[in-house]
Amino acid sequence: MSSNKKLFIQTLGCQMNDTDSQHIAAELEKHKDYSQTDKMEDADLIIINTCSVREKPVQKLFSEIGQFNKKKKEGAKIGVCGCTASHLGKDIIKRAPYVDFVVGARNISKIKDVVDIKGSVEIDIDHDESTYEFATAKTNKYRASVNISVGCDKKCTYCIVPSTRGDELSIPPEMIVDQVQKSVDMGAVEVMLLGQNVNSYGRRFSDGREKSSFTKLLQEVSKVEGLERIRFTSPHPLHMDDEFIEEFARNKKISRCIHMPLQSGSTSILKAMKRGYTKEWFLNRTEKIRSLVPDLRITTDIIVAFPGETEEDYQDTLDVVRQAKFDQIFNFKYSPRPGTEALKLADIEVPDEIGSARLIELIELHKRHLEAIMPTYVGQTLNVLVESLKPNGEICGFTDNYLQVFAKGSDELLGKFVNIKITDNTRTSLKGEIVQ
Repeated sequence: MSSNKKLFIQTLGCQMNDTDSQHIAAELEKHKDYSQTDKMEDADLIIINTCSVREKPVQKLFSEIGQFNKKKKEGAKIGVCGCTASHLGKDIIKRAPYVDFVVGARNISKIKDVVDIKGSVEIDIDHDESTYEFATAKTNKYRASVNISVGCDKKCTYCIVPSTRGDELSIPPEMIVDQVQKSVDMGAVEVMLLGQNVNSYGRRFSDGREKSSFTKLLQEVSKVEGLERIRFTSPHPLHMDDEFIEEFARNKKISRCIHMPLQSGSTSILKAMKRGYTKEWFLNRTEKIRSLVPDLRITTDIIVAFPGETEEDYQDTLDVVRQAKFDQIFNFKYSPRPGTEALKLADIEVPDEIGSARLIELIELHKRHLEAIMPTYVGQTLNVLVESLKPNGEICGFTDNYLQVFAKGSDELLGKFVNIKITDNTRTSLKGEIVQ
């Protein structure tokens, strides 16, 4: 018998938030008989799952919940979850008394307990969810996301995440493998392993077991029958040792795309960011992994105009971009985040107009690279996992190295691997024809 209670979730931010939202929905369906709706006006419960990483998350949050409060049906509850919830806690309810409860990013397992308690605030960043078995999210997607750790031990001076998600704990490998198996049994052929720093996996377990490694976890996950492709995000460049890179290269189930967050190409700025590696180390790692995986695509994050960034520092970043030949860059201009060490560097902030000019130049440099590299795929035949059908009758999917490809097709191809001969390209995607 289907539920009469409807849940609407608005997810802001990263992939980990998406997975947290899936956990929230699954927990509330299993324990509180809620079913999801994509119409906010129909919902009995509205949850905003927040992110604190980017600029102005607080303003965005209160703008969102204000709009929801105006449009929600009478009697509907509003809850705030995620990183901004961890950061602001009870202040959210003080500023917006119509919010019914607040649940921090490290307390998602408590959602079933607080949903019926008006004014409840659960934001303990020391709460241990690493051994909690979440209800299995029901999804029609052909890829699944599985958390492999909670929290973060890094102290990057620009980042608020450690203060909202707590110290890092690894989820036991048998729980991860079991979740992957359940996802495959439900139709997934690809899994995304998620953690703030995936390749520091295994350093600390809450049950006191011996240390392990991300390389060993990849080997165990790859044994799951029916699983075709493994992806993960994000590895930390500091921990990309030779053992990890060699496993990446030889394990045929691992996607030929890797996210390597650079942040800056300047060794002095990397030191100020407390990233733990140098420009030379980063380039050494990209060179080694490209030498072993010729069809590899590398994506990255870059922050320009970090406090104290000189023109020479910025040119170092451009130099790394030219050498590493990134296939996708998530570019950001530095913005101060509350509760971070970098706030103390306000006296050496880069003028806004210089930061904006640097960001534009970086974007244009990367555009020129894409305009040169994307046409080289035309004429090739690529194997694509079909994930969606568009209203115009085109299928959309991704290659093993995570190129987005479109082609004419039907819904019977969903979840299948097909060969597509590429006939055209843009800077960010490819188009082709299915071949037998």
